[in-house]
Amino acid sequence: MPVLRSLRATALALVCAAALALPALPALPAQATGPNVVVRWNQALLTAVRGGTLGPPLVARALAIAHTCAYDAWAAYDAVAVGTRLGGSLRRPAPERTDANKAEAVSFAAHLAAVDLYPAQRATFDALMADLGYDPADASSVPAQTGVTACRAVLDLRHTDGSNQLGGYADTTGYAPVNAPMVVADPLTSLNDPSRWAPLTFVNRAGATVTPPFLAPHWGQVASFSGAARALADAVPAPYLYGSSGFRTQAAEILSTTAALTDRQKAIAEYWADGPSSETPPGHWSLFAQQISARDHHGLDQDAKLFFALANSVMDAGIASWEVKRDHDSARPITAIRFLYKGQQIPTWGGRVIDGATWVPFQATTFPTPPFPEYVSGHSTFSGAAAEVLKRFTGGDAFGGQAVISKGSSQVEPGVTPAQDVTLRWPTFSDAADEAGISRRYGGIHFRLGDLQGRALGRAVGTAAWDRAKAYWTGRG
Repeated sequence: MPVLRSLRATALALVCAAALALPALPALPAQATGPNVVVRWNQALLTAVRGGTLGPPLVARALAIAHTCAYDAWAAYDAVAVGTRLGGSLRRPAPERTDANKAEAVSFAAHLAAVDLYPAQRATFDALMADLGYDPADASSVPAQTGVTACRAVLDLRHTDGSNQLGGYADTTGYAPVNAPMVVADPLTSLNDPSRWAPLTFVNRAGATVTPPFLAPHWGQVASFSGAARALADAVPAPYLYGSSGFRTQAAEILSTTAALTDRQKAIAEYWADGPSSETPPGHWSLFAQQISARDHHGLDQDAKLFFALANSVMDAGIASWEVKRDHDSARPITAIRFLYKGQQIPTWGGRVIDGATWVPFQATTFPTPPFPEYVSGHSTFSGAAAEVLKRFTGGDAFGGQAVISKGSSQVEPGVTPAQDVTLRWPTFSDAADEAGISRRYGGIHFRLGDLQGRALGRAVGTAAWDRAKAYWTGRG
């Protein structure tokens, strides 16, 4: 899905940059300027995400592992908090609980996790260690040993957590689609089962013809942080099936919505798309967390907990939403609309009238629809979970974030859309999560039910993850 590259680059370089700006903040004291090591490692991980090939649920897991390693290392230097794997067994005596020791332990833990998750980008992680004043090859100090020991315990668990990381994340369940691939450039002629997902064949940004398989159909089997992700997923009601009035109604709604898109709605669809070479939806909310860290003048102690809770909630959101996707294997709008309206002249975005068998979403042709089933929306689930944690951590829903979408910056209608700059504003975290969800309907990627049920699932997942995270740092484990 298209991403506003300049927007993302600015957001990475400056946590509160104009492209993802919060309201103006008062100047910080000189000793408090610049992000702490937790934020620095989050920034490095998001750079790795953009340069890697992992899809959204895999990215969510990677962020969760790195921030759990960082948290567990930090917990050893707190008077009360316990680690997720080794409890309080690594706790250091009070005289050692300095910011410098915490930063060193966190950095060695985060470095070990980052290299394990993104080995091809080790040079970048080593460079960050050097910039922070550490030698990644020398873990002889007590803080370094503490960080490494904490992270190794986390990695030992996660290497056997059902993700099949050591097997390249390959499917372990034998999934096979019931529908043959649909060539996006050709009119649809038939589907074996209109209710079910079909792979898409299209030309990607590199100019290669590709048919991506279902991304990680086994992901619902990954061990969740809260332990509740699968149970919450199993409580989600079923989507509409072909032959029901609901199936036809939801397709008609997407058809009419995308045919009448305003510049603002198009900007929303593209801003939240988070496709290839982006930080993906889980990373997008990590960017927001960086902004909250700066807004609220967080220190290392606060961010060790914030990013730990946030990343694990989003990991669980990926597990839960992919469990639902696998359970129902539901059709995307691109196939449902083509099947229902083939041979009919229908309106579509851009003021055109087309044969229904050729309909495409408001997305770049090089990534017309993500390669996994529709129900439920991952964007909605990730965002619902993240917003829930951010609300609870900050003690309220106030956000104050915004993004400026430049005139003519669209990748779907370049040079044309939007006709003028568009400013997206989110007074609350809930506003941002809701807009992320509806953006997928504007883009023609998800149906209403997939969005709304995804939001509800995300909120439930976020609540469970928050409760679990808080138990760790209050010493209840």
